[in-house]
Amino acid sequence: MGKLLYSATMSLDGFIAGPGGDMSWAVPYLGPNPVVGELIGDIGALLVGARTFGGDDPHRGTEKEGKPFGGGWEGPQFVLTHHAPAEPVPGVTFVADLAGGVAAAKAASGEKYVNVLGATVGRECLEAGLLDEIFVCIAPVLLGGGIRLFDRPDGKPVRLERLHQSEAPGATNLWLRVLG
Repeated sequence: MGKLLYSATMSLDGFIAGPGGDMSWAVPYLGPNPVVGELIGDIGALLVGARTFGGDDPHRGTEKEGKPFGGGWEGPQFVLTHHAPAEPVPGVTFVADLAGGVAAAKAASGEKYVNVLGATVGRECLEAGLLDEIFVCIAPVLLGGGIRLFDRPDGKPVRLERLHQSEAPGATNLWLRVLG
């Protein structure tokens, strides 16, 4: 089965969303990025946090809103939540527990990546020892507050190994392997 990859666009000071989950700051940095373009083709399923699914969208208010990667990707989505909507959402499965969500997303992804979206789900996957890799596009901006890429109150470090680093217009890409 495929690997679990946590990916995000992050400000230089470590935030993936601004205060209140605002993602509009990221729009100027979502331009052409060959590494992201290649990654999108390697994603078989998404494992998404409830907050991310419910509205932390840089394309809010546009025709791209609610579409993964601004409409650049289609496939099965698994949303981790304890409050599934009453009405089904096409292509989306709501799961109540991390282990079940990861298993379902891996089964749906085949040999491709399960792309983890959302800070809380990313942290939970990491703490459960399920996360294989992290891909971050570092945008040249300081937000000063918001939702961090990774926030762990105990401050215990997580060892990573750099697999790849590259430059793209408006971002520096880092691809890392989780060592533990």
